[in-house]
Amino acid sequence: MSLMPQVPFGTQPGTPGPITPSGPSIPQFPGTQGSFPSPIGPPPGGGTFSPQPLAPFGPPPGQGPFSPPPGPIGPGGPGPQAQAPTAPPPQFTPPKPLVTAYAIDPQAISGCLFRNTFIWLTNGERFWLYPVFVGRTSVAGFRWNGFFWTYYGVDTNRIESFSCFW
Repeated sequence: MSLMPQVPFGTQPGTPGPITPSGPSIPQFPGTQGSFPSPIGPPPGGGTFSPQPLAPFGPPPGQGPFSPPPGPIGPGGPGPQAQAPTAPPPQFTPPKPLVTAYAIDPQAISGCLFRNTFIWLTNGERFWLYPVFVGRTSVAGFRWNGFFWTYYGVDTNRIESFSCFW
């Protein structure tokens, strides 16, 4: 009787098993059935570890980066009831106010919520906006592009002046 471990014919003790198309096989310890036993025992609670799927990055399905976020109107942001106006804005361009503040106060522009508002930006752009949300440093709503309303947001420090209408 030999004290040497029994190995399949054609292999050497202490070397990997036969080479297969996917690479060399890994030697196994008796009784492990292809996995190593845990040095610290089973996971808490008895069972086995099963990883949970992670949520994908980015906005929820069906909501792009320029879509209004879901939720109620007000501090939580615009929701499904914050819809674009059904009619175009007035066809005139209002006169720009002569006196403009250095920075637009969000509380002042909040009086224009859900009203046609003409906006002048510091870069010279001007357009109609139908605001549905006013935050501490930003305004969001629907901007008229000449053909239809699109969701739009802007920092209040980029607004040079505004004028709202019924």
